[in-house]
Amino acid sequence: MKKMLLTLTAFLFILGMSVAQTKTDAKAAPAKAEKAATSVKAAAPAAKAAALTKKDGTPDMRFKENKEAAKPAGPTKKDGTPDMRYKENKGATPKSKG
Repeated sequence: MKKMLLTLTAFLFILGMSVAQTKTDAKAAPAKAEKAATSVKAAAPAAKAAALTKKDGTPDMRFKENKEAAKPAGPTKKDGTPDMRYKENKGATPKSKG
């Protein structure tokens, strides 16, 4: 009897977890679609910039214009990354989540 009760409880727990995940995914889908539509509208006016991006929207670094835009405003270290000791570079890069 104990094994049957334990098995039934485990089954109901797994069933409940799968239903909970399905419901949250259904709610998130319209938000993602709306966000994607907004980003498409923002990218439409910049026809030349759109031609220089990859399918996922990130800049294609094979083009000279995109390489120049990625350069930091101030001095760099030997490896090419911005030197964060200078004021020009501190505002240029977003803070990472740590």
